[in-house]
Amino acid sequence: MRSDYKSEIPGISSQWRFADYLGALRVRFSIGRNNYKINPGLCRLGNADSKSDVFVTANYKLSFDILRKNLDGINAWILVLDTKGINVWCAAGKGTFGTGELIKQIGQSNLHDIVSHRRLILPQLGATGVSGYIVTKATQFNIRYGPVRARDIKNYIESGYKTTEDMRKIRFNIKDRIILTPVEIVNSLWKVLLVIAIFFGISGIVSTGFSFEAALSQGFKDALFITAAYLSGAFLTPVLLPWLPGRYFAAKGIAAAAAVFAIIVITGIAGYRPFYLTGWFLMSVALSSFLAMNFTGASTYTSLSGVKKEMRVFIPIQIAAVLTGFILFIISKFI
Repeated sequence: MRSDYKSEIPGISSQWRFADYLGALRVRFSIGRNNYKINPGLCRLGNADSKSDVFVTANYKLSFDILRKNLDGINAWILVLDTKGINVWCAAGKGTFGTGELIKQIGQSNLHDIVSHRRLILPQLGATGVSGYIVTKATQFNIRYGPVRARDIKNYIESGYKTTEDMRKIRFNIKDRIILTPVEIVNSLWKVLLVIAIFFGISGIVSTGFSFEAALSQGFKDALFITAAYLSGAFLTPVLLPWLPGRYFAAKGIAAAAAVFAIIVITGIAGYRPFYLTGWFLMSVALSSFLAMNFTGASTYTSLSGVKKEMRVFIPIQIAAVLTGFILFIISKFI
């Protein structure tokens, strides 16, 4: 074992600074999310020595920060893989948190010379991207999979590196789902505002030309339907996911939008013109359904084949609903 490794390997703290909290909040709202990453390689936490555990994570900074925060009080090594700034779960599915990258980082960090043992602790959610057999054959390091949640790591270590059934359980509870909603809300916001602006313009078209009075009086009703559909798909659907009817996310998005649409109609805010309401119903459920599908990649409810099937089934339906709804909306302006 080398004795000079500590001077070469960057030391890190388990304590978050204000910038770390600010960065976490920022990426939760999808601000700079695609570039929130750190350099790959080996880091030293506390007074790690040759006998200290080696934890593996992604170079998505939030993943790295959550791991080091939950290793507070533990002397350990953290081996960071180059996942292109993507979190462990998604990177494992894309292959960047994978066998080849792990072997590469073990070699580049000279891990054989740093630690006397031959064990690596990987996050359970990265298991789909890594072949333990190939890694061991190429590097002599054995793979252990820790708990799903970083906060269980200390209990995992204290129990002799054994995961309980509870530690292995992947949850997607209401808190987890609410945390994810700001990303989609922010990502889609400018598109929704553009659509609202377009409908304000369309609403102002009258037989004599363009009327600002008509644009305002009718445009706000149109904006109400667009906003309701937007929030139904981007917020209500993921929050109420287990309780909405239907197997597919797209179907659940339709159910959420239909319920909200019914509330708006019952209040009488938008009036009772059949063509107008039917048109907006079709466009509303289509928009909500499409936005709801964006959560398939963040959920434990779906698989890649299931997502592809859902898209094949529902995207044509969504397109047909939007086109039909828009035609009915235009017709309603002349009757």
